Amino acid sequence: MSRKKIITIGIVILVQTISLAQALPPPAPPPPPPGLPIDGFSGILIVIGLFYGINKILKNSSS
Repeated sequence: MSRKKIITIGIVILVQTISLAQALPPPAPPPPPPGLPIDGFSGILIVIGLFYGINKILKNSSS
């Protein structure tokens, strides 16, 4: 084989190896969960609302 042919084959193999070694892009993130989660702050607001409502009822019934 001629020297030119060997160099060409070597370059082709090298380019293919480098192109296969490229990193893949990261996968798409998962979709968000359905609905809105109820966190701790909502529970605190409900408790404050209950105390406020009970306080109003007790003040109105004593008058």
